[in-house]
Amino acid sequence: MSNNLDLEIVPLAAFSDNYIWLLRRGSHAAVVDPGDAAPVLAYLEQHHLELCAILVTHHHGDHTGGIEEILAHALAHSPPQAQSPSRLPFQFPVYGPASEAIDEVNRPLADGDLFDLAELNTSFEVLAVPGHTRGHIAYYGRMPAGCGVLFCGDTLFACGCGRIFEGTPQQMWHSLARISALPAETRLYCAHEYTQANIRFALAVEPDNAALAARAAEVARLRALNLPTVPSTLACELATNPFLRWEAPAVIAAAGRASGIGAQQPEAVFAAIREWKNDF
Repeated sequence: MSNNLDLEIVPLAAFSDNYIWLLRRGSHAAVVDPGDAAPVLAYLEQHHLELCAILVTHHHGDHTGGIEEILAHALAHSPPQAQSPSRLPFQFPVYGPASEAIDEVNRPLADGDLFDLAELNTSFEVLAVPGHTRGHIAYYGRMPAGCGVLFCGDTLFACGCGRIFEGTPQQMWHSLARISALPAETRLYCAHEYTQANIRFALAVEPDNAALAARAAEVARLRALNLPTVPSTLACELATNPFLRWEAPAVIAAAGRASGIGAQQPEAVFAAIREWKNDF
């Protein structure tokens, strides 16, 4: 960080391929989807940061599994007047989807809700993006510099999208279409390092996409150095991600070959590509 007025977004690696996103400004921090407490607590201690909020996109354990331990740590390091067993987590803000069962969430959110993280001088709008799970949400914010950011969990990945575990292809398509309508410069913070595998599939869908070939080379370079390939930008995804390119002739043709039914409508094109990816 260049000074304490700057907001920094840091990827914390967890498990084999998860990212927990940590937002920090000055002495304060917030985390998104802390499936594992250990990397969060280690980073907070190393950098002498005070956690001010937890944001959760959906209920899966690799996004929520560390919350209880983080809250216990926050309680142990809270002012004495807050350290009452009956007050755990002493109103420490844990934001998450209102329609999913996440025990620790005490700030339930629905589509269109707005909230501020005053310590970080940052505000967010909640977008309902069901499909991966029924109640999945994303957090869209504008950083002080003006660039939009989206913490999208497992809905949209770099050059891919999440599996449809609880929703329907139609729901997922609507969710991705909603994300596609955001400003092209929006930075996309997904929760997994899946980019290289996703690109292999994308090249099977669009082998002649020059932008995709260039992205494949850059991703290979980053992974050879063990560096993250995210965040991405919406502009990059619109140019290379087959799950957002349902109107591209090559993707329409590939969807038709995959489904055998000549898929043409955007929802049908998306559904055919997603089904193909399930078995790729």
